[in-house]
Parts: sequence; C-alpha cells; structure tokens
Amino acid sequence: MTIQTPATELLKIKLPLIQGGMIWCSGWRLASAVSNAGGLGTLGSGSMYPEVLQAHLTKLQAATDQPFAVNLPLLYPSMEEHIQSCIDFKVPVVITSAGSPRIHTERLKNAGICVLHVVSSASFALKSQAAGVDAVIAEGFEAGGHNGREETTTMVLIPAVRDAVQIPVIAAGGIADGRAMAAALALGADAVQIGSRFAASQESSAHPAFKEAILRAGEGATQLTLKELAPVRLLKNPFYQEIQSAYLQGASKEELEALLGRGRAKKGMFEGDMQEGELEIGQVAQSIHDLPSAAELTKNIYSDCVDTLRDLARFTR
Repeated sequence: MTIQTPATELLKIKLPLIQGGMIWCSGWRLASAVSNAGGLGTLGSGSMYPEVLQAHLTKLQAATDQPFAVNLPLLYPSMEEHIQSCIDFKVPVVITSAGSPRIHTERLKNAGICVLHVVSSASFALKSQAAGVDAVIAEGFEAGGHNGREETTTMVLIPAVRDAVQIPVIAAGGIADGRAMAAALALGADAVQIGSRFAASQESSAHPAFKEAILRAGEGATQLTLKELAPVRLLKNPFYQEIQSAYLQGASKEELEALLGRGRAKKGMFEGDMQEGELEIGQVAQSIHDLPSAAELTKNIYSDCVDTLRDLARFTR
C-alpha cells in the first residue's frame, strides 16, 4: 500500500510525514535525514541567528536533494532576515507559526515558496486559507512547545479544520507512531507533523541530558503553562516548579516575564541544564523509550501506519 494525498503532491514528498521544526532540536542533520528517508525534514529557525540559519541551509542543501522546510515562528527575532534567507536559498517550503499568516505569505509565494501555517482552531484555519497559504498544520493541545490557548485536542481539532477548509490539512500534536498517524488520516488529515518523537532521535541537536529526560518522562510529566505570555508545554522540572510557585503567589505578567528571562530554552534543551532550563516537549513523551535514527523513525512510523490501515480492514465485511 502506498499512501498518496494532496499533501504529498503539494510538497513533492514520498511519505505524508513532516518532521516538526523544533527550536534547539531541528538542525540540518535531522532535517536532511528525514528528507532523505522520504518525509519532509524541517529546520527550526526560531533558535537561530541569521548567519546560523544560513550555515544550516548551506549544509542541508549539500546533504539532500529532496524537498525540505524551514519553520519560522513569527514571535521570534530575526524573522525578516530569515525570510530573506529562505528566498535567497530557494527554500521549497516555509512553515509559519505564532503570528498572522497575512504578513509574509504573499512575499514568500511570489518567490515560489510553498507556505504552510500552524493553527490551533478552525477559525484560524479559515483566516489562513483566506491569507493564501497552501496548507494548514492543525496542532492540538497535546503538542510540545508553543501551543494554542483553546486547549483543543488533536482528535477534536482535525475534523473541525478538515470541515472548514478546502486546502490540505496536516495533523500535529500527540502523534509519535504509525497508529496515531493512521488515526490522523482517518480524521481527515492529508499528512502528519511529528515533533517530540524526532527530538529523541540520534540526529536531533537536543542535549543528551534532555533526550534522557524525555525517555524518563511518565504519565503527566508535561503541562501547558505561561498562557499570559505564549502558551508552552513544558516537561516538569525545578524551573517548571518555580513557575507554579509564582502562580500560587499571584505573579503578574511582568513577574512571569522576569522569571522566564532570556535563553531558558537554550539552557535546557541545548545546553542540558535540567534544573534551570525550559524543557519543551509534548504529552507523547511518556511513550518515547529509545533513541533511533531519524531514518528508522520515518520509515517505521510510515510502515506501521500502513500496517494499521490494512489491519483495520478486518472490521469490514
């Protein structure tokens, strides 16, 4: 069985699987490995200075001749420079998030770039479609990193977005294996985006201590917090407990900003400070128990999805 969808046609990829562009985890090694395995590898540019993104793009283009993407979280600095780099390097696909899709979509599409935008509700999906994006990534409450305020789960979100828009829909949030991928396709998605599972892979640029923390995560190990700033799902550690203590003491938005400070995500995910660092990961961390290569992950998730879909045929007569 081969799974071909409007998303695979749009993105010119063999498998309907996108690797999420996670800050401090998604460098050129991970992106090229996923693209070479038939999915869409993605650079996480939110943690990169302009010259760092350019260096990763140079290495990525040398490592693969397959389509790839750059994730642009619009709330981060350097987005103007990053957009120009994407145009200069002729990046095939850009994934925008955490901001209005109207701001940059036309400019990117005029440069021949396919534009996907991350949404957390059907209403935002409609606005993105009206802004001219080529597809939406509907990301449920389960996802790691920055998240929607609505707390809508992936299982509720995907059918709602599918019913609302005519463009391809990519499902994200809580997807880490072939069973979940098959479920997302059944809900109406044309592809899936997977982040947390790839954070715990050999090519991920996450610090080994962070990868080990993911492997140790159990049920209830993550929590969505800091909604006053930008909702983010964190692995519970001493820094997370500081945040909870601040809430109990009635901390203001300004006090929460001061507590968060700068560089917390780098300190935790890239430098390995498990005490004071910010550790962004999805709920599905509780199901991650090994550190395979990105190519193994990509191929195994897809083949397990195909097996699941075949197995479901036993219920039909």
